Amino acid sequence: MIAAAAENNALGKDNDLLWHLPDDFKRFKKLTTGHKIIMGRKTFESFPKPLPNRTHIVITRNKEYTIAFDDCLVVHSLDEALELIKNENVFIIGGGEIYAQGEKYSNKIELTRVHATLEADTFFPEIDENKWELIKDEFHPKDEKHQYSFTYLTYVRKNK
Repeated sequence: MIAAAAENNALGKDNDLLWHLPDDFKRFKKLTTGHKIIMGRKTFESFPKPLPNRTHIVITRNKEYTIAFDDCLVVHSLDEALELIKNENVFIIGGGEIYAQGEKYSNKIELTRVHATLEADTFFPEIDENKWELIKDEFHPKDEKHQYSFTYLTYVRKNK
């Protein structure tokens, strides 16, 4: 899973992000380019167009939903999305409901923790420290391009 979430796990509001962090966008692009990305319909529709060099797997309950772009597949459940991947490095990119469903299938979380508490209508699930081990963190201070300070956090699933 890959996400940016505030201290209160806020992800977004009204189908939009709560911040503009250019370095986080660059990191997201670097990590996900060339891979399949799984997302909910609302997350997909928040993009002006599909993200280049990635196969989009879009989950929706709407059986009539179609996408008129190459590299975009429509499925109707997370299980159906997971059937489309075979031992590939794939990223779950949101939104909140898809993260909540996908956490049990994930082996790694790339989280950008935005150092703010913000009002939102979509949230990242709480990270259970009994299941996840923090293996890397990298702080990024607030600056002229970044409204908030943030920390890149990499978690891996603990062995059971």
